[in-house]
Order: sequence, then C-alpha cells, then structure tokens
Amino acid sequence: MTKPEIRTLRDAAPLAALAHPFRSRIMDALKVDGPSTASMLAARTGQAVGNASHHLKVLAEAGLVEEAPELARDRRERWWRLVSAGTRWSSLDLAGDPAAEAAAREAEALQLRRQLERVTAWLANEGTDPEWDDAAFANQNWMRLSPAELRQVAEETVALYRRWSDREIPDDGVEREPVLVFARGFPCQP
Repeated sequence: MTKPEIRTLRDAAPLAALAHPFRSRIMDALKVDGPSTASMLAARTGQAVGNASHHLKVLAEAGLVEEAPELARDRRERWWRLVSAGTRWSSLDLAGDPAAEAAAREAEALQLRRQLERVTAWLANEGTDPEWDDAAFANQNWMRLSPAELRQVAEETVALYRRWSDREIPDDGVEREPVLVFARGFPCQP
C-alpha cells in the first residue's frame, strides 16, 4: 500500500506527539521496517511492550499512525502503520497558536539532536566497514536563493529522497541496510 503524500501539520497535538524521543523512534521504525506490532517495536527499540503500546496509542490519537487490522492473525494481535509518508510544518501555518509553535520548536530540536547523535555515532565507528565508509557522504553547499527558490530546492530534495525510499527493493540478493539521509536549508552567513 502506498502511503499518502507528506502531511502538513497545523496544530499542536501531532507536533507534541512528535516531540517525544520514543515516539519519534517509533515513527522512524515504522518508516524503515513498515507495519509492526507493539511487541515488534519494543524488541527493536529495547523498550517494554506496554510502553510501546502506550506511545502507539498517543501517535494514533494525534493522527500519525493507524491500525492495520488486515495484517492481524487474530483479534488479539494489533498491527500499526504510518498514516502518511512523512510530515512537515511551517511556522506560518502555526503563527498565533503558542502551543503549536512551542511543540514545533521542540519537535524540530529533537530531530536535530537525533540527527547529530546518529552522525556522531557513525563517525565514532568510522573504519569498521570500509565499504560503507567509502559510500557514506556529507554535503554542504552555499547558494544565493530567494525564499521561493529555497522552497523549490526543498521540493526537489524531498522528491529525490521519496523516489529512493518508496522504490520497490530489487530481489537481487544484495544486502541493504537502513540509511539515514538528511538535508537542511536555511538562511545563514559564513
């Protein structure tokens, strides 16, 4: 099943749900591994099943995940999946709602901390797998853009990432690992 397009968040509830570290990990696990049960997510994250179940319900109440009953083998088994392929938000959409603005700042700060932690962990293990070391990359470019042009760069970048993340994985015997690729674009001075 192809997930709907990127969902634009315009209120505090889903942003507050995303601002929690374990719920953010659940969203990532569902993105990488697809629909899962609370037990599967607990095993992958080292958390208790009850904790995973609780946070899945919070994400569902926020409209970020939904049950996938067609995957259950019996009535006791509950499967969960992402509602959309991803989320985005704009400070313009949230202006005037202090709770949504605060939740958005915290969700963004959490994502940045998680990205930095992952990069730091990768660099600490550099040299353990030369093939991955050779394939890994970092990119930084300075551009002169208008806000409209920056939006176009963002749309093209998101489209590229979606094309690769949504593609059908070839059945060619090649082992593939989850890979995190992220980019940021914002006005800044050197």
